[in-house]
Amino acid sequence: MSGHSKWSTIKRQKGVNDAKRGAMFTKVAREVAVAARTGGGDPDANYRLRLAIEKARALNMPAENIKRAIEKATGGGDAEQYEEITYEGYGPGGVAVLVEAATDNRNRTAAEVRSIFVKAGGQLAGSGAVAWQFEPRGLITVASGDPDEVALAAIDAGAEDVDTAADPLEIYTAPADLERVRRTLEQSGVAVESAESAMIAKQTVELDSHHARQALRLVELLEELEDVQRVTANFDIPEDVFAEVAG
Repeated sequence: MSGHSKWSTIKRQKGVNDAKRGAMFTKVAREVAVAARTGGGDPDANYRLRLAIEKARALNMPAENIKRAIEKATGGGDAEQYEEITYEGYGPGGVAVLVEAATDNRNRTAAEVRSIFVKAGGQLAGSGAVAWQFEPRGLITVASGDPDEVALAAIDAGAEDVDTAADPLEIYTAPADLERVRRTLEQSGVAVESAESAMIAKQTVELDSHHARQALRLVELLEELEDVQRVTANFDIPEDVFAEVAG
């Protein structure tokens, strides 16, 4: 999981310094809307919606914005209808890249994603080209507490794997067990920082520093697209690049 842990650290560091909060509000509001439209507007009965709402709250999104996104998605009429699409491609050094989007215009989004792949030295691929290199997992992060004690509590709660070297500590579950493991951890006194569904690379590709910087740039450009919700890649980041970007 080392590649994912490094990437998580970089994303957290960027989040501290990133002033594009309005863009993040747009993305998370769209995530809330998609979850509400597909599973209903009651977060108690729609775990995906509950996760999206908690992500919005973590960004300090106003409650009124969250409520409006749910109401628009479940109210029918002229509400914006977003379609979920996953694009697959290859980045610099041959790394596999998954791009998850929520869009109201698939032609626009496909063109934008393709353009960025080309500009960054990669290429868009067909459905199924790289998805097999990833697997869906539940991901829970814990920022405080004794790592060994948290790991034992997580395993007892039904977690599949724990990365105690990550900061924050990362707990992996089967997708269907995310809710149960998280709830059990919280009931046992563990301070859960976040819980989300994630795509995790089965194996990572080691890149040299040059290709790693190119691949990071590709991910960054893709994530700047308003329609893109999440980008996942299977490359490991060399220590010098990691220190340079995360520092």
